[in-house]
Amino acid sequence: MAKGHFRVLPRRIAGVDVVEATTNHSFARHTHEQFGIGLIHAGAQTSLSGRGTVEAEAGDVITVNPGEVHDGAPIGDAGRSWRMLYLDPPLVASLVDDVTEGKRSGCEFSDPVIRSTGLAARFGAIFAAAGAADGTETMLRWDELAVTLFAEAMQLAPTDAPAGVPRSVASAISLIEDDPLASLTLADLALESGLSRFQLVRGFSRATGLTPHAYLLQRRIDIVRRLIAEGTPLAEAAAAGGFVDQSHVTRVFVRKYGFSPGAYAQAVN
Repeated sequence: MAKGHFRVLPRRIAGVDVVEATTNHSFARHTHEQFGIGLIHAGAQTSLSGRGTVEAEAGDVITVNPGEVHDGAPIGDAGRSWRMLYLDPPLVASLVDDVTEGKRSGCEFSDPVIRSTGLAARFGAIFAAAGAADGTETMLRWDELAVTLFAEAMQLAPTDAPAGVPRSVASAISLIEDDPLASLTLADLALESGLSRFQLVRGFSRATGLTPHAYLLQRRIDIVRRLIAEGTPLAEAAAAGGFVDQSHVTRVFVRKYGFSPGAYAQAVN
């Protein structure tokens, strides 16, 4: 059984979630709506993402892009510890706009693991600032660190949908995105795409890294996370996300993020 400790720190900066963990938990494939950047400070892990299978160890900076399917498992029995910042895309876009003097706002991390002692040190400083930003001075420190951190860590690239997604699969993706709460069946998605059910599952998984059901579940848990961050009671957020009860949404939330929706609510509200 997975053991560990997850902590979501109180939100001090709008659009920034601060998380730290020590765990041997193995994460199922999932995505985040936010950009994530963090530091492994003990142990090591392996993960499969849209940028390939990678290993990260103590001292490595790790990154994830919005919508990027990934998982994560410890290397060895001791587990690993990390600290992460999750930033809403508009906040990152504003940082990149600033760094590039208005020449770019679309962006993504190119490297899932970055080995740089200087960047690791800067992340440690910005993590501390994110947890303490409660005045003009600390907010200034955050802003200063944020632009320098992202200037170094982020290689700018288009944020459009991945090239090569077949139009047939894209139409099925759009059907889910247009209404994640709709009672869609595989037959509905196949009809929309013009593919057989088997062709759709295979093509959808190849294009997104998730099956249609897993993709729909991810979109629904995204709704729940946003509502919780806005202060919506857990039961209402679960219902609004299309989950039958709180226990169901809790199981999915923990499986994907490692901490409960209740812990997230306490941290961000």
